[in-house]
Amino acid sequence: MNEERYDYYIEVATGEISRSSTDSPWNFKISATDEEITRLREVFDNNHSVDWQNFYRAHVPYIQYHYDRQNDAYDENLHLVYEMIHQLGDEEAKKFIESMGILQSDSREDPQ
Repeated sequence: MNEERYDYYIEVATGEISRSSTDSPWNFKISATDEEITRLREVFDNNHSVDWQNFYRAHVPYIQYHYDRQNDAYDENLHLVYEMIHQLGDEEAKKFIESMGILQSDSREDPQ
């Protein structure tokens, strides 16, 4: 089954996904099926939910960032967003994400 792919423009900070390159600012251009866009939207929505949890948690100053599960969840979702953009993105998006080094998370565990 060969699903049709469409170009989308992604603004990571706001979680915006647009079919138009001129409606709003964007960081990355991707080509995706409806199913892939639905999955990316779910990840962005999940981060939005975690962001609200972080807002409320911010009023509990005794929890340090590195011990906070909401921050871990946000970081994991953001990593997933960049993995998906890398997979679906144009050549410029792929190169930029590779230059960030965010996809080499396994290298933190293996010092070689």
